[in-house]
Amino acid sequence: MIRVLVVDDQPLVRSGFRMVLEERADLELAGEAADGVQALELARELDPDVILMDVRMPNLDGVEATRRLVEDGARARILVLTTFDLDEYVYAAIKAGASGFLLKDVEPAELVDAIRVVAAGNSLFGPEATERLVSRFSQPPAEGDLGSLDALTEREREILRLLATGLSNAELAQQLFLSETTVKTHVSSVLRKLGVRDRVQAVIAAYDAGLVSPR
Repeated sequence: MIRVLVVDDQPLVRSGFRMVLEERADLELAGEAADGVQALELARELDPDVILMDVRMPNLDGVEATRRLVEDGARARILVLTTFDLDEYVYAAIKAGASGFLLKDVEPAELVDAIRVVAAGNSLFGPEATERLVSRFSQPPAEGDLGSLDALTEREREILRLLATGLSNAELAQQLFLSETTVKTHVSSVLRKLGVRDRVQAVIAAYDAGLVSPR
C-alpha cells in the first residue's frame, strides 16, 4: 500500500486528488494539508510514502517545505504540483530534493502512474525534461568540485554520464551489455556515494562537478 499526503491550499484540488486515490486499491490517502506548515507537521506524524506538494501556498510554500523535509531526512518522495510546466518554483523544488513534478490538470491515470513511479524510488522525468533541468541548474564547476566524484569507480562515472542523457535502467543495460540488476546496483551505489536521493539529483551533481556539460 502506498500512503499519500496531499498538500494544496485549494480544497477543490485536494478533493479531486482524494477521489482519484480512493479508487485505487494500492493507494491510500494518509492525510491532507492546506499549507507547508501543516505539511511538515503531518509528514512527521504520518510518515507517508509520497507527498503531492503544491508550490504556491500561504504561510510556507512548497519549495521551502520540500527543502525542510529533505534536510530532516524525511523518507517520503515528493511530487511537486504546478500550474505551469517547469516554472521557477518547480526548478527550485527539484533542486531542493523533489522527485518530479505534475501539472495540476493531470489525467487521473497519469497521476496514479506518477505516484507509483516515485514510490518505487525513481524520478519522474523523461530525457527532455531532465536535459532542461540540468541545463538550467548547471554552473561552471568551481576548482575542486570534481572531488565530490572521486569515490566513484570508472564504471560508475560512465553510468552517471549516461544517466545525464535520460536513459532508463533497461536502456543503460542494453548499451553497456550488462544485466538490468547489475545496472540497478551501480545506480544505487552512485546515489549512495554522492549522497543524493534520486537519479535527477545525481545528474545535477554531475553537471555541477563538470563531469558532463549541457549540449
